[in-house]
Amino acid sequence: MKHVRLGVVGLGNIGKFHTGYLLENKISRCQLTAVSDAFAPSLEPFKGRANLKTFANCDDMIRSGEIDAIVIATPHYLHTTIGMEALQRGLHVMVEKPISAHKADAERLIAVHKQYPKQVFAGMFQMRVEPRWQKIRKIIQSQELGQIVRINWIITDWFRTEAYYASGGWRATWKGEGGGVLLNQCLHQLDMLQWLCGMPARVRGFCQLGRFHNIEVEDSITTYLEWANGATGSFVSSTGESPGTNRFELVGTRGKIVVEGGKILFTRNDADMIEFSQTAKGGFAKPEVWNIEIPYENPTNLHSILMQNFVDSILDGTPLIAPGADGMGSVELANVLLYSTLTNQTIELPMDSAAWEKKLNQLIAESRHEKKVAPTTVEDFTKSFSR
Repeated sequence: MKHVRLGVVGLGNIGKFHTGYLLENKISRCQLTAVSDAFAPSLEPFKGRANLKTFANCDDMIRSGEIDAIVIATPHYLHTTIGMEALQRGLHVMVEKPISAHKADAERLIAVHKQYPKQVFAGMFQMRVEPRWQKIRKIIQSQELGQIVRINWIITDWFRTEAYYASGGWRATWKGEGGGVLLNQCLHQLDMLQWLCGMPARVRGFCQLGRFHNIEVEDSITTYLEWANGATGSFVSSTGESPGTNRFELVGTRGKIVVEGGKILFTRNDADMIEFSQTAKGGFAKPEVWNIEIPYENPTNLHSILMQNFVDSILDGTPLIAPGADGMGSVELANVLLYSTLTNQTIELPMDSAAWEKKLNQLIAESRHEKKVAPTTVEDFTKSFSR
């Protein structure tokens, strides 16, 4: 194969975004040859285009012979079933976040990929190619920050209106989405937490369901996390606060990193704080510090970078920046923080995926929430990418 024929399933906000740069030939050695959506009006803009087929049924697109790889941008529960079928049919798979609605489904999808290891399975976790997070990860790995002792992330600038939630029948429902702000808005931040710091050992969630909106899932969360080495953390988010805050603070024994307001500020201790404490003669002495602003380039075309990496992996065997199996971590964190809340207990990780699936199915079966759906004005949702 010298060229990848790509299909996109799901032509909502993110699916249409992917088709945009693909049709502009921004990805080398790749061509968008098919799109699929069960909602007929979504297909209309693509009909009549040369060398582009449209399918009302995704199964038909998968079996058509028109594509070598598929980008899955559907509502969450379909990520698993479409992903498994595509892998079984010999296609390479790129899945939008989350890779599945819950951990048990993620395990099923990953298990199928293990049966077909020659197929490339990637996740669209574009924050991994943002220069600021790459620099922070490099600092952590170089031990410049010392041993991590505390992580705090307040990201409450996800403000969404009632109109947003009414824009789709699947949004903010147990049956259609499997969760709220954790599984939808915060997946990339949860991916960053485990990518930078590893998975915590145990968590306690305090999630509020429908705190600010007429929805049945969580739209406000305050959570506690604890790592095996004793590091602790908090993760706070909401879609109901305005103007909101986005502040990431990472404390190590050699200093502190703060990401806020478009800046990375590194306050670096001249000595390891634990060693200094053990050897200092005075009771109020503190390590001297250097205040450093770490420069970084503004991110551009993050999604296309991962898409190009996906194509290069298919054609050349280039290592994936975001392997699909890595998406398990963010799904598990989104699930376990909700599960902890609903069971009113601290949960050890790895979580029991079957227990959460049972609880989620119970929530779906017992749901009496009447979802109101109404059309919304066309808006530029890509503004939400900058976090």
